[in-house]
Amino acid sequence: MDLDYLKNIPVFEDLVPEDLAVINQVTIERRYKKNGTIFAEGEPGDGFHYIKSGKVKIIKLAADGREHIINILGPGEVFAEVLLFNAAPYPATAVALEDSCIGIIRNSELEKAFLAHPRIAFHVIKVMSKKLLFAQMKIKSLAFSDSNAKIAQALDNLARRYGKKTSRGVEIAVEITRQEVANLAGTTRETVSRVFGIMKKDKVLDDDERRIVVLDLEGLRQYYEG
Repeated sequence: MDLDYLKNIPVFEDLVPEDLAVINQVTIERRYKKNGTIFAEGEPGDGFHYIKSGKVKIIKLAADGREHIINILGPGEVFAEVLLFNAAPYPATAVALEDSCIGIIRNSELEKAFLAHPRIAFHVIKVMSKKLLFAQMKIKSLAFSDSNAKIAQALDNLARRYGKKTSRGVEIAVEITRQEVANLAGTTRETVSRVFGIMKKDKVLDDDERRIVVLDLEGLRQYYEG
């Protein structure tokens, strides 16, 4: 049995083979095309999700239809874990940013695994704690930062997680529009265009239709650390 894919998921990476086999046994695998909806806000919660391959964005829709991106996730990351031990609807919508393979463990099956294998529960709780910290930091950023800082932090986070070094600089290996950057930073497309113009003038950033290249990471961080 090939369990190597589970070792690339932080919540499971330190588990012994016997525990990995348990997780593999209760996992349902589903594939989604680019822009496919994995689940929609308000639908009955199905279970714990993790990304085997591809990328996923978690979004909230405002009453006027505007989209706010809560997070962009890649291989090995988990989502919908907020529903653990709670029979509740999904609090947000998950959409595949590219063709993706998603592992799903239904709540009832995961609870059984937790009871039988406490080490699994311990690792899941650790991941939830890290995500809670991320959410708290983002709320603080949105509350106290100006637009330049919000956009710079969003780009820095993307560069840290999905950056690939090239001859030009660090390319963010996610196809993302200026509107999506705005949604992620909690601002408007017009503001992103204005800030991108400033960053280009400062030789910190370059972008084309859907790719962003950070030319100077330290310069980027000065927008919110300086």
